[in-house]
Amino acid sequence: MIFIAGTTDPHIRAFDIETGKELWKAELPASGNATPMTYRANSNGKQYLVIAAGGHPKISEEPIGDAIVAFTLP
Repeated sequence: MIFIAGTTDPHIRAFDIETGKELWKAELPASGNATPMTYRANSNGKQYLVIAAGGHPKISEEPIGDAIVAFTLP
């Protein structure tokens, strides 16, 4: 599985790396023009997906914002 959000729409997506099939999609408060990362917390063993979401004022298709968004992975 691979995560990507480098588009002008405010979504992050997960794709099957072998088939290219979209497996999951979530809306962000602004475009995710950053590299997503995952980490596992030692305290609870859960894995998280984190991305910085922020729009650009000169690209009218992107909402402006700045946020750090985290998701818990199953």
